[in-house]
Amino acid sequence: MAEPSKVIHIRNVGHEIAESDLLQLLQPFGLVSKIVMLRAKNQALLQMEDIHASVSALQYYSSVQPSVRGRNIYMQFSSHQELTTDQSSHGRNSDQESEPNRILLVTIHHMIYPITVEVLHQVFKAYGFVEKIVTFQKSAGFQALIQYNSRQEAVEAFGSLHGRNIYDGCCQLDIQYSNLSELQVHYNNDRSRDFTNPSLPTEQRPRTSQQQGYPDPAGLYAFQQPGASYAQMGRVAMIAAAFGGTLPHGVTGTNERCTLIVSNLNTDKVDEDRLFNLFSLYGNIVRIKILRNKPDHALVEMADGLQAELAVHYLKGAILFGKKLEVNYSKYPNITPAPDAHDYLNSSLNRFNSNVVKNYRHCCAPTKMIHISALPQEISEETILNHVSEHGSVVNTKLFEVNGKRQALVMFETEEEATEALVCKHASSLEGNTIRISFSQMQSI
Repeated sequence: MAEPSKVIHIRNVGHEIAESDLLQLLQPFGLVSKIVMLRAKNQALLQMEDIHASVSALQYYSSVQPSVRGRNIYMQFSSHQELTTDQSSHGRNSDQESEPNRILLVTIHHMIYPITVEVLHQVFKAYGFVEKIVTFQKSAGFQALIQYNSRQEAVEAFGSLHGRNIYDGCCQLDIQYSNLSELQVHYNNDRSRDFTNPSLPTEQRPRTSQQQGYPDPAGLYAFQQPGASYAQMGRVAMIAAAFGGTLPHGVTGTNERCTLIVSNLNTDKVDEDRLFNLFSLYGNIVRIKILRNKPDHALVEMADGLQAELAVHYLKGAILFGKKLEVNYSKYPNITPAPDAHDYLNSSLNRFNSNVVKNYRHCCAPTKMIHISALPQEISEETILNHVSEHGSVVNTKLFEVNGKRQALVMFETEEEATEALVCKHASSLEGNTIRISFSQMQSI
């Protein structure tokens, strides 16, 4: 292996792999300060903010084979200790690369379906406060300028969304930094919007319906079905982007029912907090109520229909305390506040209050492996084992550090054991820290 460097050299980077795919692999270890896509050689160079981040990344990927879009890629330290500004071209063959700016220039390729300000706002607001959006048609195609409140928000959006599709197989986002300092918006309508000034006129003109001519719902997760709101379309688009451009098979993204009925619960071991720990993996929880006349039944109200659909998709049939869960949509639209209904609406333990896209990306069915974060800095593997091993047979553990924060992976013999550890120990206190637990999609340590 070459001498350690802040710059990581990546091979076998196919043309289907975008910058954002590589950023997702390496950003957990630290800030990526520069990136060069060497398309002609199927290679890339990424510079981490410091050498500790690059060393951590390569140590981790020496035991875990990184794969992007079904293709194995290979990493090593680069012979470059630094990337120059000229080298760092963000994958575009341009001699006039713009510096990071809070205004993004977005070009939509393969735009089969209409894109409006509402759709763009739903997609981009996941990364920060969007102040203004202006859309227009140029020779390059449909374009938009999107102004964030801060440059950091724009950088995060660029890293996560560049190269992604809004809809499956079309409406691809090609993002550059604009050299403008401020957008001028004169009208609030479907082509431009100033979110800091809602009193702007809408510009009187005939509106044409954009709710017609949509394809069969099955072709696009049904989020262009007649009557589907643009807000819903944008929310699904954001989640689809988090999942790599395509929603999980079987998830439509159009469900509007937020309350779930969960049955076949182990009445001796299940309570509202333990159900919260499990269902909060898939969205924010509003309320949970165990039915007193049917104690093996509970109502779980999620923040929105998409999150409820993800919970049904991933938890139906999961084993919890020896019982196979039944998870379905309830006939009740919500849970009425009451003394026997536990309220989690403002709980700081809800996982989707921040890093929303990252949390969607980690959604999965229960696995044998749990990921533990927010650990004390001086924690030992033995202490972690003592905390979770009562729930099953531990096969392997790994304690590691990301961005200076201690984290751990613990693999159990079965999904059921890992699920029990998660529902019992998520948000528990360990040496004074409130730890967080989720399922890991890694197959081995």
